[in-house]
Amino acid sequence: EEEQEGEEEGAVPLSMAPGPVGCQLFGYVGIEAVLDQMKIKTMKTGFEFNIMVVGQSGLGKSTMVNTLFKSKVSRKSSQPGQEERIPKTVQLQSITHVIEEKGVKMKLTVTDTPGFGDQINNENCWDPIIKYINEQYERYLREEILITRKRKIPDTRVHGCVYFVPPTGHWLRPLDLEFMRRLSKIVNVVPVIAKADTLTLEERAEFKQRIQEDLKTHAISVYPQEDFDQDPEDRALNDRIREKIPFAVVGADQEHQVNGKRVLGRKTKWGIIEVENPAHCEFPLLRDLLIRSHLQDLKDITHNVHYESYRVRRLNESNRPG
Repeated sequence: EEEQEGEEEGAVPLSMAPGPVGCQLFGYVGIEAVLDQMKIKTMKTGFEFNIMVVGQSGLGKSTMVNTLFKSKVSRKSSQPGQEERIPKTVQLQSITHVIEEKGVKMKLTVTDTPGFGDQINNENCWDPIIKYINEQYERYLREEILITRKRKIPDTRVHGCVYFVPPTGHWLRPLDLEFMRRLSKIVNVVPVIAKADTLTLEERAEFKQRIQEDLKTHAISVYPQEDFDQDPEDRALNDRIREKIPFAVVGADQEHQVNGKRVLGRKTKWGIIEVENPAHCEFPLLRDLLIRSHLQDLKDITHNVHYESYRVRRLNESNRPG
């Protein structure tokens, strides 16, 4: 009798109650074609990726970027004279290329920082870098707040900053700590141990552990940040990556013959160091992080976290009375 009264009062049966229950399809609809539409549209427009490399002169920054993208995408604009070999200040140089692989076009911008950390007095040497990153946020913000704005705003924001740590085998220098502490708040910082072939395997492992301790002690959050893991799968993957950071890398832009195969590597008296061999260095891990697995995530965090923080701060400043 109670059930009949409930039905008479217009109660909704359990089978019709709304909820997050999957709906059973009775035939093919074609929803999966949305992925094909997105792929076609994205390949037409192409991608934008902006990377910055920071470190002292001679650590192989340009060579590493060339190794990452297997092309001459980073080079010196001119050969400096003898008296101006070391710049007086940090002068940022940006070079943009369009690279294509299997029909996918990417507009790649590489920003180099010659002169960083080369001086005897390196006080505030990070200021030009911070200024450049904020200028790109400001440029994007000005385009975004226009009444009639472009359908696709040109994106010059720095999506990833690769910081090259000198292979001293000791602790991080105060310059390294201060730079990463300041920059990690406005950009995705990925630290790497440069020219890792100058260290033995034991020295490399000890140096990496000391760097991890330094970063944890000084509360420096490098990419991938724990706070931005969205689900357990992402956290598990990023935890494995965080255990390896900083990557001990070796760059090379010359090919050598090894067992009948052409490989990228550095030739020494004792053999050839293959940069793409995980047994020799961790360059493949860096490439997978920056390009193959986390490139879109780098762009998303830049837009949703770092740029959003800058946008909120700027709009609050402009709305402040007086």
